[in-house]
Amino acid sequence: MGQTHVLSGAVVWLAAAPVLSREELLGSYAVPLSSGQLIAGAVVAAGAALLPDIDHPSGRIANTLGPVTKTLCRWVSRAAGGHRKATHSLLFAAAMGVLMWSLAEYVRYGWWVALFVLVGFGLRGLGLDFKGHEFWSGLKDCLAAGAAVYLMHDLDMGFAGIAVTLGCLAHLLGDCLTPRGCPLLWPIPWRMETVLVPRTDGRVERLVVVPVLTCAAIVLTSGVLVGDNPFLWFERIPTG
Repeated sequence: MGQTHVLSGAVVWLAAAPVLSREELLGSYAVPLSSGQLIAGAVVAAGAALLPDIDHPSGRIANTLGPVTKTLCRWVSRAAGGHRKATHSLLFAAAMGVLMWSLAEYVRYGWWVALFVLVGFGLRGLGLDFKGHEFWSGLKDCLAAGAAVYLMHDLDMGFAGIAVTLGCLAHLLGDCLTPRGCPLLWPIPWRMETVLVPRTDGRVERLVVVPVLTCAAIVLTSGVLVGDNPFLWFERIPTG
């Protein structure tokens, strides 16, 4: 579900961002964002939407940075109790948000490392690889992640925690629509499961979910680039 998770993370962020910036709703908690910050947030949320799968040592993102991420995923899997356990919970999503906010606010170089990893996860999740050439695929992802960090290093990323949490929540929602669901209230073992996608990477996901999310991402990104709110477009359609 790599593509689904990446796209859903970006879509959830882009859909939530207009609400986050509205002072009439959130008062002093509103987060005014420039177009650059909105796009940066989408990149961060897209990568963060793969974070819950760091409990999967044989999953797709485990190969992002070779032995480094493979070892990381193996350790996290052991600590979390296996795949779709602790990291697939609301507690994990909130903890990742707080951690990334702390890094972005107080540990600049630590945030750059985290951003590099998040972008790498997002690229690996999209699956834009050179088939049969793992080394060149990894090198391409590293170069692209490095370029992203360079382009974003001067941005005020105080909102990073929100983007990361939303990305993680998008992942949890997606997994809750598949068999096995997620233990959202971990350590309580109850699992949320409403099966609308009967098989990961199956026909429903490839032919319905991914195209719908892709269209949503294009529409919302277009709204950001032209400085307009896509949710207001329908209000301007003449009704006769």
